[in-house]
Amino acid sequence: MTTGGESRVFEIVAPPEADGERLDRMLARVIPELSRSRIQALMAEGRVTPPARKAAAGQHYRVSVPPPRPAVPAAEAIPLAVIYEDAHLIIVDKPAGMVVHPAPGHDGGTLVNALLDRCGPALTGVGGVARPGIVHRLDKDTSGLIVAAKTETAHAGLRALFEAHDINRSYLALVEGLPSPAVGWIDAPIGRDPRHRKRMAVVERGRAALTHYRVEEAYGARASCVACQLETGRTHQVRVHMAHIGHVLLGDPLYGRRRHGLPAFPRQALHAARLGFRHPVTGEALLFESPPPADFRELAVMLEGLKFER
Repeated sequence: MTTGGESRVFEIVAPPEADGERLDRMLARVIPELSRSRIQALMAEGRVTPPARKAAAGQHYRVSVPPPRPAVPAAEAIPLAVIYEDAHLIIVDKPAGMVVHPAPGHDGGTLVNALLDRCGPALTGVGGVARPGIVHRLDKDTSGLIVAAKTETAHAGLRALFEAHDINRSYLALVEGLPSPAVGWIDAPIGRDPRHRKRMAVVERGRAALTHYRVEEAYGARASCVACQLETGRTHQVRVHMAHIGHVLLGDPLYGRRRHGLPAFPRQALHAARLGFRHPVTGEALLFESPPPADFRELAVMLEGLKFER
């Protein structure tokens, strides 16, 4: 093993008896200080070279372990579009491109870093030090409304609301094609895609997921604006469910591809437009709405032109 600062590098030669064995299993056995799940994560991040699924006898493998990230994210003075705030919680209109909480590859510039700066050190331990205040997530390139807790009481109350599906969450999505019927629901379980590690999919043994949808605007037959209301909150739920019924989100790099004749868009065209719930401390009924951002509106204008094409 060699070290570089606080990073660590393991140089391993696969023994003869490891030939054909799963690489993660072999590495976990010869590097006992790293768990198999940790090695799998390092492999997914490209930190095990050469990449392989199975070990080859005599092959040299290099395992690079990055330095540990701080347990407590740092406060950063990042401007936020605050829709509502009181002593217990805060509602933010998150821009596309902002990650919600620190993760590998995104140690700073996240919503959590901004919240720590705005709300002060009292937020640090709310709900855990790694993701203080966070109750739910929006994907990096999804814009719109997100709520964060400022106290443990609010955090517990909000979590209970989400677990009971007692939250009004509605998204606007610009999708390929025109769903039929124009109003309906998608009741299909979602789990990890067995063929693609970074994707979710409708799978038989997935977690229950229910999305209600309604076509808000049809741009001819090639695209439409759809409102999606979630009964559950699974990872990538809107993206997976709309792709499942054949109407992928425009610009979605993971579940779709650009169709000929449709405008290009640099992200999935998804906006969290409505968020409503009963305040976990005061009991007040709260409902917030956010208009789509400029890039979403500009794309809708381009799609509007499709109505008049022949």
